[in-house]
Amino acid sequence: MKRYLVIVTGLAIPLLSGCMLGPKYVKPSAPLAPSFKETTDWKEGDGWKIAEPEDALLRGKWWELYGDAKLNGLEEQVDPSNQTLKIAEANFRQARTAIRFNRAAEAPTIGTSPSISSIRGSANQPYFPASLANNGSGELTLPFDLSYEIDLWGRIRRSVTAAREEAQASATDLETARLSLHAELAVDYFEVRSADAQEQLLNDTVEAYSKALELTENRFEGGAVPKSDVAQAKTQLEAARVLATEIKVQRAQYEHALAILIGEPPAAFSLPPIPLNVEPPALPSVPVTLPAKLLEQRPDIAAAERRMAAANEQIGIAQAAYYPTLNLAAAAGLEGSSLLNWFNWPSRFWAVGPSMSETLFDGGRRRATTESAKAGYDASIANYRQTVLTSFQQVEDNLVVLRELSTESKQQHEATASAQESLRLFQNRYAGGVDTYLQVVTSQTTALANERNDIDLMRRRLEANVLLIKAVGGGWDVSALPKL
Repeated sequence: MKRYLVIVTGLAIPLLSGCMLGPKYVKPSAPLAPSFKETTDWKEGDGWKIAEPEDALLRGKWWELYGDAKLNGLEEQVDPSNQTLKIAEANFRQARTAIRFNRAAEAPTIGTSPSISSIRGSANQPYFPASLANNGSGELTLPFDLSYEIDLWGRIRRSVTAAREEAQASATDLETARLSLHAELAVDYFEVRSADAQEQLLNDTVEAYSKALELTENRFEGGAVPKSDVAQAKTQLEAARVLATEIKVQRAQYEHALAILIGEPPAAFSLPPIPLNVEPPALPSVPVTLPAKLLEQRPDIAAAERRMAAANEQIGIAQAAYYPTLNLAAAAGLEGSSLLNWFNWPSRFWAVGPSMSETLFDGGRRRATTESAKAGYDASIANYRQTVLTSFQQVEDNLVVLRELSTESKQQHEATASAQESLRLFQNRYAGGVDTYLQVVTSQTTALANERNDIDLMRRRLEANVLLIKAVGGGWDVSALPKL
């Protein structure tokens, strides 16, 4: 018996180590440029800067860089309350359990099925010879079965590795969702504040236009101006009221979006008016790294890379199906004819031995599975490279937006000041009877458009700043991947 166990153990050791079929994973190259195109004309105050080695500006809660207490309070409610984030977190936990499920195949499966049975045979059965006829038998059995697949070709090990890589991809999906939701909340918050500023401006405009209409009506009654001036003044007033009503609709929709992001019904959430131009948030300088470094800072790129590695494992799993499967089975237990002798030493039984199985013909099923795995791997490479290219585009887009909006904002400030001065002059000339009301209407329209554009540029710069933070990963790094 001891000699037999030594022989079995000696044969099992090299079998258990096995070999690994399929290609070894090598991370494919990604399309790279030495630097970002839109970083060549950087100016102080654009809303971004060239990253330095010691730069840790985006670590942690990046939204606190805007210095807005209300925004900080809303952002803190995303992680514990957002349902989309809870879905991503549950998906990660589910993917993590797949590792344990596949890893269980590395150990033997042991089971038992105790039974007590009594069988009475028919005395009229055609026994040969007839002397074997009996009136029945009884059995009491306590068996233990062991089944173990020896991983000769690495199928089980590759399954565990693939599950681990899928779980890591799911973890980065969670980080991608978290980053996207925090960025979306910041964008919607700035939209609300911009709408508040627009509404305040339009309310002030309605009040100013009402006074202008009153002045025009008084002059008409005094015979100083024609009735067409009154009609023009009233048209301007009603048009401003329409704009003020429309901005309320937009503001309400963004407020509803904020409520959903923090896990509350819109009816239970309200945000007090905070005009964007009254207390403008700070515009932090976002550090931008080289394109090669960005590959380690985007969770969506890391997810695509992990899924690419998992797809590579599927090729090896598919190729292992061409080779025999070796199973080690064993059974042991006690079997007696009554409770009196069930647990006696002579009642023991055992059996052990390996078995090998091989599919000789399957009509091309294994080849199709292998080709499908290779095609899936090729698709995952293309998806990885496309994700990289998309990330570069997002960074470049927001860099150019921030740079050009910085210049445009200064130009707009000057245009707005000029339009307001022009309106003041034409109003004085109209009051003095020098110009017609048409000049006032034109200058009112121009001034209002410039003032609204001033607010809108402020909103666009803040949103582009948020989107740039999102594009560079929000402070995430590939070193944060869980070790599963």
